[in-house]
Order: sequence, then C-alpha cells, then structure tokens
Amino acid sequence: MTTTNTHTSTNISPQRPSGLSVGEIITHILANQRFQIATVLFVLIAAFSIARPESFAQLANFRQIILNASVLGVIGVGMTFVITTSGIDLSAGAVLVFSSVVSAIVMRDLGGQGWDVGLIGIVVAIACGLGWGIVNGVLIAYAKVPPLIVTLGTMGMALGTALIMTDGVDIREVPDAVAVGIGYGNIFGHVPILSVISLIICAVGGTVLAYTRFGRHVKAIGSNELAARRVGVKVNRQLVKVYAVAGGLYGCAGILSLSYFGTTAVGGNNTTVLDVVAAVVIGGTSLFGGVGSVLGTVIGLFIPAVLQNGFIITGVPPFWQQVAVGGVLIVAVYFDQARRAAATRGSSDEKWKILKLLLKSGRA
Repeated sequence: MTTTNTHTSTNISPQRPSGLSVGEIITHILANQRFQIATVLFVLIAAFSIARPESFAQLANFRQIILNASVLGVIGVGMTFVITTSGIDLSAGAVLVFSSVVSAIVMRDLGGQGWDVGLIGIVVAIACGLGWGIVNGVLIAYAKVPPLIVTLGTMGMALGTALIMTDGVDIREVPDAVAVGIGYGNIFGHVPILSVISLIICAVGGTVLAYTRFGRHVKAIGSNELAARRVGVKVNRQLVKVYAVAGGLYGCAGILSLSYFGTTAVGGNNTTVLDVVAAVVIGGTSLFGGVGSVLGTVIGLFIPAVLQNGFIITGVPPFWQQVAVGGVLIVAVYFDQARRAAATRGSSDEKWKILKLLLKSGRA
C-alpha cells in the first residue's frame, strides 16, 4: 500500500495596502491637532524671542517656563482623565490651595526641617486632594448631580475652608527639606527635581490612559455611558476612581506649589482652572468626552506658560494672558465641535450607502 503525500503549494501573500502618497502623509500630519498646537507654541516662542532676544531667548528663562508649567502639568493629567469621561472639574485650583494649606499647617505644628516632617506633609496634601476627589466622584456617580454643579460647589467649599483656616493670610513656614529638596533641588546640576516629578506623573498618566484597561474604560464612559454599562463597565465605580485620582493629583500639585513658592499662595490660583482646562482641550482632549491625550495636554500647557512669561518680559500687562487663553479655548472647542459634526455626517453617509445597497439587492 503506497501512500502518496500530495503537497499543494499555494503562494499566499497578503496584499499590502496601498501606501499613502507624500502629499497625503503631509495632509494627515497638518490635520493632527497636536501638531497644530505645537506649531502655535513654536510661533509664540519665536515671536517673543525676536521681540526680546536678550531676555526671553535664554536658557535660564526657558528653564523658568518649564518650572512654571510643571505644577500645571500634574493638575492637567487629572483634568485630562476627568474631561475624557465627559465631565469637568472646577475645583482643581481650590483643592490645590486647600491641600497646601492643610499640609503647611501640619508641618508647621510638627516643627522641624527634615524629611520626617516633609514626608508627613506630602502624604497629608495628597490625602486631602484624594478626599475632595472622592466627594466629587460620589456625588456625580451616585447622587447624579451634574459635574459642573458638584465641582463648582466643592470649589467654594475647599477655598472657603482654606481661607477660614488661615484668616486669608498665607503660611510661609515650609521645611527646608521640602523647599530645597523639591522646590529648588536639581539633578545632574541643572535639571529641576520639580519638573522631573511632573514629567514622571505625566508619563505614567499618559501610559495609563492610552494603554491600560482603566484608560479604555475612561474613554468608553466618555464616548457613550449607556453603552459602557451594557458591556459590563462599572461606570459609577469608575467615575469615583477617576475623580479620586484627579483629586490626589491636585493634592500632589499643592505640595509641589508649596515647595516651589514657599507659601500657600491662597490668592494666587485664580486662573488655574482656566489655564488647565484650556490646555487639555487645546491639546486634543474632547470637551464632549471619549477622546483624551496627556501628551496633547502637556503641549497645550506651555501655551499659557509662554504667554505669561512673554507678556511680563515684553511689558504687556499679564492680564491679557487670560484674554488670550480664553479666546484660544473658545476656538479649540469650536473646531472640536466641527470635527465631531464632520465625523457624524461621514458616519451617516456610510449608513445610507449601506442601506441603499441593501435595498437594491432586495435585502431590506
């Protein structure tokens, strides 16, 4: 009995998708919002550098801009998560102030200038922010109070409580370990520790949002909360986690601000929420939820930082920064709406085409 093995050789080679032309690649890059905002940032830097090359276009000044953006960067990570869920958090600046005030009071009462006191202050600041975040999350997720109203209320409560505890007077007693080790410390000679901490938090936050299950659930809730519930996402629990993480990051920003400025800066965070929300939306996170990018937020954060620094150097009243940032925020939301409308029209057109084909084939 002879067994014949027949091998059928079939040359199966997957068809390579047609490559994009150079023009299409360039068009795609130009249409990317992060590329657009990076271009705006470079234009601002170039304009201020040309206007005041002897003062703006200096390494020491760029280092100062990075330091100023570092605290906002930590807040921006938390705000990116919140806005991606289609929420908003107006309490960020107030929670930062509250956390720094409570931390400063605890460290002052404990006395001492070492890391033993400093570490307690750090834990207290983060715990305070975490507590306010949990309050926000529970009220939004379980009590079904709109995020705008909840965070507007907690903003007033946190800031008012901080003013009551300090009688409106800033606390300036900061342990040397915190002020020198974090606020003015450097690694490799010139790299600020404050900025390194902010960079690490941004990198971790960006990774979590882009590549983890937690991040996918955040985007799913922002895209369609009802659909997220139907596929098994525990929406209420997830929202509490998101606002808790955001609050913890605001508390972390509070201790970073305290260590850098050496004061609680009770009245110095009036534009924090405007700057951070503007940076998040400008950086590509949709104010309507479902789309978020920590990298875009980081790029967007340098817009207000550069504007503030450039206005001061060129002699323009810094109040114009609020006007400029507010205008950019409105424009960014307008284009976000336009993109969503175009995507919706494209989806509707595809559905109509499919329906027409089914009608012609007699299947509908």
